[in-house]
Amino acid sequence: MSLAQRRILLGVSGGIAAYKSCELVRRLRELAAEVRVVMTEGATQFVSPTTFQALSGQPVRVSLWDEQAEAAMGHIELARWAERILIAPASADIIARLAHGHADDLLATVCLASAAPLYLAPAMNQQMWAHPAVQANVTLLRQRGAHVLGPADGEQACGDVGSGRMLEPHELRNALQSSFGGGVLDGLHVLVSAGPTYEDIDPVRFIGNRSSGRMGFAVAEAAAQAGAEVTLVAGPVSLATPAGVAQRIDVRSAAQMHAAVLDAARQADIYIAAAAVGDYRPNEVSAQKLKKLDGAKLALQLSENPDILTSLSTQPEHPFLVGFAAETHDVADYAQDKLRRKGLDMIAANQVGDGLGFEAADNALQLYWADGAVELPRAAKPELARQLIAQVAVRYRASRR
Repeated sequence: MSLAQRRILLGVSGGIAAYKSCELVRRLRELAAEVRVVMTEGATQFVSPTTFQALSGQPVRVSLWDEQAEAAMGHIELARWAERILIAPASADIIARLAHGHADDLLATVCLASAAPLYLAPAMNQQMWAHPAVQANVTLLRQRGAHVLGPADGEQACGDVGSGRMLEPHELRNALQSSFGGGVLDGLHVLVSAGPTYEDIDPVRFIGNRSSGRMGFAVAEAAAQAGAEVTLVAGPVSLATPAGVAQRIDVRSAAQMHAAVLDAARQADIYIAAAAVGDYRPNEVSAQKLKKLDGAKLALQLSENPDILTSLSTQPEHPFLVGFAAETHDVADYAQDKLRRKGLDMIAANQVGDGLGFEAADNALQLYWADGAVELPRAAKPELARQLIAQVAVRYRASRR
């Protein structure tokens, strides 16, 4: 995958996140992409066209009524020139106008006149993003083939906290890069499960674990960057959908994750089980909050949850199976036993605790398969995920030979 000489048309609509688009242009140009910028009138209130012109090395277009540019049908030339159109930030206004086919400014007109794939990076207040009208417009654009990247969760310029932040420039660049294909997983469908599962005791309490989901989300993003069509089954986490992921399915319990994975696995070539699925669930879930009784002990009867990997490996046809083993001791022994016992193609073992694994930005992995092993030293989870995906691609191709 390369962005060299790829023609990217960047649309910038009005919003405070427009300042991030300056960094996005710089990152695209670092990979030798050709970038042209079209701004809405509102966007010029946040960032000057001169800034984008200096960063892109190309004139910036704003008005549909630019006599010099439109003398040669400039908006049609832009529409034909672009290989990808990315609008970042994509405000609620530009999303609505595109959804309903308006051509009332240069950016909307270029989008309607172009056959290039359209990518949108929403950025707006969390309440605005959640509004039914905005969600309906986003759904309509998706149905027409537009790709929606994000938004992310977090603190917003207005002081609110929630979903609506524009993805970071490097995430948007990576999504565009992977869209051109040519990666080690190009043409394959990869299913990833990530995060914890929660087993309810009553409406207030649950049994869970300390998984943040960051490793699994990094694996899903790395698979998408490698050219795969990615389905992500996510436990209860507060993480934005990684750039490039085609479908996200949110679940809470182990039973829900079991059902979602087995259903999605029918179309998958590779399944990477990065989720920390709970082994047990309460036999009974109280409909009301259990009250504390002084001096009394609370006893819970637990039953074993169905095992996702075993359910898949015992089927006559199943994806290439990659398991995870998070252990506090005897990591290699437990991982290799799990590899054999569950009939896996590969397992990624990691030690948890001492600053590794759960609730940590870094991780380290030891990979095992039937006749080999490789160590992935400690690194930030996104980098480690890229190394893991490279190894998975090699083993998958080898298994199919």
